[in-house]
Amino acid sequence: MPISRRSQRILDTLHPFLEGMMGADRSHPDPCDFLAGNPQEMASREYVETLQKWLEPESPQWFGYGTVTEPAQVAAASGLSAELGIEFEPADILLCRGAHGGLAGCLNLVVDPGDEVIYISPPWFFYEAMILSVGAEPVKVHVRPGDWDLDVAAIEAAITPRTAAVLINTPNNPTGKVYPPETLQALADVLKRKNAERGRPIHVISDEAYSRILFPGTRMHTPASHYPYSLLVHTYSKTALAPGQRLGYVALPPDMPDRAELRMGFFASALGSSNTLPDAVMVYALGDIDRMSIDLQALARRRDSMVSALQEMGYDLHSPEATFYVMPRVPGGDERGFVERLARDGVLVLPGRACDLPGYFRISLTATDDMVQRSLPVFEAAIKELQPVAT
Repeated sequence: MPISRRSQRILDTLHPFLEGMMGADRSHPDPCDFLAGNPQEMASREYVETLQKWLEPESPQWFGYGTVTEPAQVAAASGLSAELGIEFEPADILLCRGAHGGLAGCLNLVVDPGDEVIYISPPWFFYEAMILSVGAEPVKVHVRPGDWDLDVAAIEAAITPRTAAVLINTPNNPTGKVYPPETLQALADVLKRKNAERGRPIHVISDEAYSRILFPGTRMHTPASHYPYSLLVHTYSKTALAPGQRLGYVALPPDMPDRAELRMGFFASALGSSNTLPDAVMVYALGDIDRMSIDLQALARRRDSMVSALQEMGYDLHSPEATFYVMPRVPGGDERGFVERLARDGVLVLPGRACDLPGYFRISLTATDDMVQRSLPVFEAAIKELQPVAT
């Protein structure tokens, strides 16, 4: 066998994602690209000029090891405290290379080989692979059908003496669900009860990458308001719509026990699991980037336009509360055939199986308004072909 059994298992978990992304037919000369949360327009001048400003060295050590992080930690703590209504200490902001680096750091921090990590499905593509990469066993728990909320009873049933962590994603990619306070409190109650029985805490790793990508009328809620053993993973790649520029952090709540030990452990895990720490320029720029955001009003208009038009055509879908994504059902049930049908006319969408949601497809709202308008006749033609009007 040319690769290890663990690597093969990781590759197997990634197959639906790789097939959906890399197998997409990109032969159309001017596609409407809804595949990923990638920018489809030039980056803002503000973002570009910010990076240019902090590229200019102010000392010989500007790009050296040991980049000063306190100003960045202060800025991030201030922004997150205002966002979540919890007073975070700057020292409890652990900088990393985006949410991906933060998740890797958290798993290495609180999970041992042989442990189990519960993760929620539909998931971000890489959760299962990342759990396997630290030698732990992924345990999948599905959300409740219909409202996409956490199934707290199912999570409780999945907990064993080997459970080290529960990995959740709120707001959720791909469903756009923000888990409400009552659900997070119910989860906290279960975990507190299990902790008392075990004598070892179960950590919640909360991927909050889309916490600032909220549509009107939606509020962000975090498990840290209910449960002290919560590790909050944040990133700036969504608000700046610059996923290739890796910058994020893990936040420890002020009532988290043993915070000093966790800070040092995170730093050690970041170095020991390959360097997940951010580049110097991104650290310097954090204070400026923290104040930036994509145009959320334009994103909401795009969501409303897409959801309304697809519903009028007969598609079954809900309007997401947050994130970049819309998840309609595949009309007729043939997911592969439907996605290929759209691609022939230049509309690229992600098959639901890539998100562990077979029978659905995902649309990214980071596409341009022009792409949305050009795609609508294609969506309409596709559903008419699959659901012809009765005569």
